[in-house]
Amino acid sequence: MNYTVTEGNYLRFGLQSVKDGVIFTFAGEKEDVCAVILYDRSLKVAGRVEAPAAFCRGAVRSVYIHGLKADHLLYNYEINGEIVPDPYASKIAGREKWDDERRAECDFLVCGSFEEKEYEWQSACCPEIPKNEMVMYKLHVRGFSMDSGKKGKMRGTFAAVEERIPYLRALGVTTVELMPVYEFEEIEIPKKQKLPGYIPKGCLPEKKTGSETEKEKWKVNYWGYAKGSYFAPKASYGYSKNVTRELKHLIDTLHQNQMECVMEMYFEQEENQNLILDVLRYWATEFRADGFHLIGENVPITAIAQDLYLRRSKIFYQYIPEQLWKEKENYPHLFVYNDEYLYTGRKLLNHQGGSLFEFSNQQKKQNKTVGFVNFMANNNGFTLADLFSYCEKHNEANGEENADGSNYNFSINCGTEGKTSRKYVKELRRKHLYMALSMVFFAQGVPLLLAGDEALNSQQGNNNAYCQDNKTGWVNWKRNTGMEALQEFVQKLAAFRKAHPVIRKAEPMHLNDYLHKGCPDLSYHSDNAWTAGLPEEKGAFGVMYCGDYAVNDAGEPDDMVYIGYNFHTGVNELALPKLAGKKKWYVVMDTAEQEHAFLPEEKLAENQHRITVRPQSVVLLLGK
Repeated sequence: MNYTVTEGNYLRFGLQSVKDGVIFTFAGEKEDVCAVILYDRSLKVAGRVEAPAAFCRGAVRSVYIHGLKADHLLYNYEINGEIVPDPYASKIAGREKWDDERRAECDFLVCGSFEEKEYEWQSACCPEIPKNEMVMYKLHVRGFSMDSGKKGKMRGTFAAVEERIPYLRALGVTTVELMPVYEFEEIEIPKKQKLPGYIPKGCLPEKKTGSETEKEKWKVNYWGYAKGSYFAPKASYGYSKNVTRELKHLIDTLHQNQMECVMEMYFEQEENQNLILDVLRYWATEFRADGFHLIGENVPITAIAQDLYLRRSKIFYQYIPEQLWKEKENYPHLFVYNDEYLYTGRKLLNHQGGSLFEFSNQQKKQNKTVGFVNFMANNNGFTLADLFSYCEKHNEANGEENADGSNYNFSINCGTEGKTSRKYVKELRRKHLYMALSMVFFAQGVPLLLAGDEALNSQQGNNNAYCQDNKTGWVNWKRNTGMEALQEFVQKLAAFRKAHPVIRKAEPMHLNDYLHKGCPDLSYHSDNAWTAGLPEEKGAFGVMYCGDYAVNDAGEPDDMVYIGYNFHTGVNELALPKLAGKKKWYVVMDTAEQEHAFLPEEKLAENQHRITVRPQSVVLLLGK
């Protein structure tokens, strides 16, 4: 079919459906020979429309093809003879089924496509949860529900995640972080070898490309950290045919439950920085994403932080440039997201060169402009359960002779590598787990949970499950012994954190009584109350937060909060400061207790000025 081609719209990249045709805008130098390639539903070439060099501004080519309909359209670009997918395509055709071996038959071809984006949002606006009220939860859309016990097509989809929003909300989660949900190639496509010019074409036998030969060789890029089609939601994560609507409905439902959605975005070093900005603006406006966790070495973080379209989007990155820390903002939206807290906490927990001084600094780490994300486990490394079950990584299943994954895990197996029936080992692991979670939730920065860590999820010691699209990489939701108690413990930690704003203040602590409340906002205690210094040799210390420096939801001063940490293998006694007036100390949590760490409030005796903290445990007291 012959189409009329006129000049398009240079200001909007990608496919634009207009009244009597379609506009295509893409990168193309004036010297390039460019065309739009059209395909039928079987991905066979159905037409080729040239994009004349006359319709070029700078290095942008834009053509208006009259008479062409956007509905059911499949297309790619041809630039100097090479087929190039549209990086701005809002839908990708060809990857509708996850890890589809039949794609080898069409040489793994994918095309840009069109999908109606209209959606009637039910939530009025984004929640914009302040940083000191956030509790983050990171999940992989597919892995979150594949091993949930349910059968059918809903497993591993956006709809399955939406179904579990009540569970996440009950857990205390405010902000859900999704690992890559834009279109990426999950199949490790075999590389083609080009023959030297002196070898005649056809003189060598053709290599079979059928599924029966290639399927054994490719890995699955389960996590999705690869160059992607960043404007298109991943089709294989959709339960319905309209994956755009399904993802918007998930985000909309999160917002209706006063929860946020943060998108993880991975960009390769050579990625065009203008495209990166366009990608983030698109997801912030079209999908109402609340924020972005950016991964990559060449991300234009300063431009992103200062972009007016992204002014209300939370931006998470491994570091924030120094000049951005000084900018005064009505809505602080920048967050440092790296492994700094993880290593400090693990070394201390597992007796591998940790420091009470470093830990105390991590617990009070805060800034007016920039927030901090704290975690003890993430997808890139051991799960929380494996952190205390394995001394060594066990990545043999990845096919790289156990050479992949970090060698610096600072993990411990508590006496037995892997699974065990020994009660002593299991109890020691439980105490480590409860202490690790207490540390994260009692830190001043934003606590983050990796999906399944609250359910004792294990990857059998694999600390780099990037290619494990199976029960190793999926969250195991089967009822493990202690799972329900651990979930209840996480709920209560989140609830305590919410109820006591003094431990999660949005501004830095001063460690002095700058408001003349009678004691410092934050103070440390050891054998004797108010004794300066942290006793590294004892491996234990007490932290007291002065409740008068924060106001709770009722508009009243918070309680005094005392947290006693004992990282030592022996019992430690810590001094309790004397409270003013008629206030008394009440014990509310002791992680050494096997049944329930959170206890009915028990008032201490009038003359008791010390608290016993058992090995590898945390005690929590309220003064009121």
